[in-house]
Amino acid sequence: MRRRAPVGLWVAGVAVAALALVPAVYLGVRAVEADADAWGLLLRDRTWGLLGRTLGLAAAVTACAALLALPLAWLTTRTDLPGRRLWTVLLCVPLAVPTFVSGYVLLAAFGVGGALEEPLTRWGLPVPPVYGFPGALLALTVSTYPYFFLALRAGLLSQDPAWLEGARSLGLTPARAFSRITVPLLRPAFASGALLVGLYVLSDFGAVALLQYDAFSRAIYVQYEGAYDRSYAALLGLALVSVTVGVLALELWLRGRAGYHRSAKGAARAVAPVSLGGWRAPALLLCGAVVAVGVGLPVGVLVYWGVQGLSVESGPMLVPAWNSVSASLMGAVAAVVSALPLAFLAVRYPSRLTVALERVSYAGYALPPIVLALSLVFLGVQAVPFLYGTLVMLVLAYVVRFLPQAVGVVRASLLQLNPHLPEAAASLGHPPSGVLRRVTAPLLRPGLLAGAALVFLTAMKELPATLLLAPIGFETLATRVWGATAEGRFAEAAGPALLLMAVSTLGVGLLVSQEGRSSPG
Repeated sequence: MRRRAPVGLWVAGVAVAALALVPAVYLGVRAVEADADAWGLLLRDRTWGLLGRTLGLAAAVTACAALLALPLAWLTTRTDLPGRRLWTVLLCVPLAVPTFVSGYVLLAAFGVGGALEEPLTRWGLPVPPVYGFPGALLALTVSTYPYFFLALRAGLLSQDPAWLEGARSLGLTPARAFSRITVPLLRPAFASGALLVGLYVLSDFGAVALLQYDAFSRAIYVQYEGAYDRSYAALLGLALVSVTVGVLALELWLRGRAGYHRSAKGAARAVAPVSLGGWRAPALLLCGAVVAVGVGLPVGVLVYWGVQGLSVESGPMLVPAWNSVSASLMGAVAAVVSALPLAFLAVRYPSRLTVALERVSYAGYALPPIVLALSLVFLGVQAVPFLYGTLVMLVLAYVVRFLPQAVGVVRASLLQLNPHLPEAAASLGHPPSGVLRRVTAPLLRPGLLAGAALVFLTAMKELPATLLLAPIGFETLATRVWGATAEGRFAEAAGPALLLMAVSTLGVGLLVSQEGRSSPG
């Protein structure tokens, strides 16, 4: 007989799911309320231009990231490249660099008054263009190629070596065997990497705003912040969501067509590494060049401007650092607490309704952050004006945005918890509160801490929601970097950018270490 969930658990789960649906409700209300003028603005040529530029940037970044990641993944998994483990870690470090920091680095290095602009000009060398499409393409490619790199590494490490050995035994050269066997088997990994990179570019705000590339996210922010036409801003957000849904549908279609590749269940033994021979030096040069651009350039530029900042007066970093830590910590705790009822309902009382409530929690994560922020501005003004402009609204944004991360970790922890243990404690006469305190909570503590840590690290880098929802005068490390860079105060932005990178690198190290424990690479 199926057990009934407690009423309080249902109430909490429905409330959290309703909060996660706020962005979708907001877009629907705005679409209905928009007048003919707003719809006319949406359908004008400028909107189609925004669509073309946004999709063009997403396609270009995805292609460049794939072309860069494929040889790097192959070199670090299938060859005798010296220091493969170290190269793997270094090639993943750009994940720790928020895109707005990547944009800042390009401006601080090659922009007007940048650290490298004068030396390059003096030596008669060309200064790389950093504004508009070239800068956005470079910044986003460097920031996103690790997603492709990790996906392709996982695909290569899971392939059965018998496929490649069979192709070689039939007389195929290594190059032909790679193109006809290895690459087709990587099709699901390509689809996964393309989805991650494509959605990341569609939702990015920091890099395109700093580098002045006119994409959807930047146009939405300009419309809202300038108070030109907020209905038009909402309709632009609806259009951006439609593009995002289209990308998700395309990836689902490609993944379905790639199902026959799943016959490769995973390597039972490690593949014999390919000897690079005379190609060892070019391979090392490629890895070194990518690390130099993705890690060396950001660190070098930030250190340069940080030293320059020692001799100029700049605002103290203690307050924005404390604001970042406190807001992110509150968001992490609130996200984990909000995830508990959804995870308990889905795991302990499974049904179509409880599973649907859990899936609803992913609604906010599927939306671009700037659209999510606009929806919560709408909620604050229309429904809870006493909360608008307070720290509570920013924490709510972090909860809605990163709730899926917490739900996933908490759900996995619950699945590993034997349900008979709490039942045994209850049979011994312990009340529900005592069972929760003495049995369930201690067993769930590692998962809860992991979920909170993940949300905390991600919230530290969140920019659009923080810009739109933070209380007046509430400055974080992310907004300090963005605000100082937008005004060309590169020295002032260096310190908080370095601190953000240092904190984010902790999460990247954890990610790579987990991969190393489970793979033979």
